[in-house]
Amino acid sequence: MVLCALALMAATAIAWTVGVKPASTSGIGIFFSLDGELMGSGPLSAAVNLLCLLVTGGVMLALNKVFSYVRAVTHLFVSSFFLLQLAHPALLVSFNSGTLLALVTAIAAMPLFASYQDKHSQRSIFLIFAMVAAGTMFHYGFLVLIPAFLLGFLRMGVFNIKGLLAMLFGLITPFWIVLGLGIASPADFAMPHINGIWHRPADTAATLLLILTALTALLGVILAIVNLFTIMNYRMQTRVYNAFFVFVLVAVLIALCVDYSDVAVFLPLLNLMVAVQIAHAHTLHPANGLRYVFILLLIVGCIATAAVNILMP
Repeated sequence: MVLCALALMAATAIAWTVGVKPASTSGIGIFFSLDGELMGSGPLSAAVNLLCLLVTGGVMLALNKVFSYVRAVTHLFVSSFFLLQLAHPALLVSFNSGTLLALVTAIAAMPLFASYQDKHSQRSIFLIFAMVAAGTMFHYGFLVLIPAFLLGFLRMGVFNIKGLLAMLFGLITPFWIVLGLGIASPADFAMPHINGIWHRPADTAATLLLILTALTALLGVILAIVNLFTIMNYRMQTRVYNAFFVFVLVAVLIALCVDYSDVAVFLPLLNLMVAVQIAHAHTLHPANGLRYVFILLLIVGCIATAAVNILMP
């Protein structure tokens, strides 16, 4: 994990030094818009982005230490996340919406998991949906988290009338504040610009990105299905935790197909969910003596992809 973190740092430094252009993560939300990078494209922006990626990995590690969603002592899901991220240098050179989306998901998973079978979890429900609703005001990409967390709370066994009210108030409160204080008005409402995968530009970089995204998604789906047969035999609590990651994975895949123009926004979250499935696949089949070969192929593939992306004109 430490070596992968160092590799991520090195990839960030190299990508910024050679002038890799940041991926387009601009987009509109319900009232506001995020034009370009959140903090420009300078070294400070790259450093903040790197810090947020490291924090995301740290939060996922802490989450596993507390709730043991991967039933093994492993840091592989963090290492895999760093590797999958460094394969896309354009996502490393500036602090962007995709990094923020992955970080918010990891942080919000903490109160979600802590609410398991706790009928008094209305504060957690309110907090998470208020945070997600606030995100949708700036970028429609945050909408992907609403069904994922809704299904997550349903699986946690905590959703009742009070929980439903907490969710509704959580979704309403940010808009209530923004409209009530006059920060925005109903006239500022903007419809989402949806560009399906069939509208992608036909250039080399876009084609390579589509191939890499498709391979990552395919890997995640295959591993999730394979892992499911073993995870179904776990105790209920562990199954529920892992069901949430599957919900997020499915929601991201649907979002990528419906709104491929925001692929750079959804990629970090996709990488995070696939990394969890990689860790499961590695720990669920200890008898397979060749399982390390897959990890070596992942390392080589991610580094080679990063090199191609950096060298591509």
